[in-house]
Amino acid sequence: MARIDTEILKEFQAESKTLVQQMQEILERCEGNISRAQSLEDYGLNVDRIMGGAKSLALEAGADHILNKIGDYAAICKAVGYKSSQIRNNVAFYDICVALLLDGNEVMEAMIDAIAEDENLEIKKLFTGPFLERLKWVSNEFGDNVRASVSIQRPAAKLSQVDIDSLIKKLGLD
Repeated sequence: MARIDTEILKEFQAESKTLVQQMQEILERCEGNISRAQSLEDYGLNVDRIMGGAKSLALEAGADHILNKIGDYAAICKAVGYKSSQIRNNVAFYDICVALLLDGNEVMEAMIDAIAEDENLEIKKLFTGPFLERLKWVSNEFGDNVRASVSIQRPAAKLSQVDIDSLIKKLGLD
């Protein structure tokens, strides 16, 4: 297993913390305001940057490194964020999704904080049972016709419930 340069890890951590703060601001503006649902695409773009950086750096690390877990968890947050950006007529469901993402943002921040502290962080300690149940319930509520990535002209990639369940299992949270 190769070691990742400490400076590169610090840069990733610093940039990710900035992105998490931006994500928090987006979620706070969206909270209780379904007319801002489209802004959740910006949330998705930011979490996608964290995911990409984590997955790229994880190539240099072992399979148990926290970067792998950050990348997988970010993929779930990205899918829920993009899917939530498409909610138009269901205020209650939208509010649940934004609340879930707000809670999830705290988990993401804790994972990013753990990079320097403990590469083999016991991830289950960050997730409560109710949070996982809400995550699974929310992801089940979206139909397969709801895109899980940014809107573009060609058909968008979809992250199905099976894919989300697989990521949850990969994180050791099933």
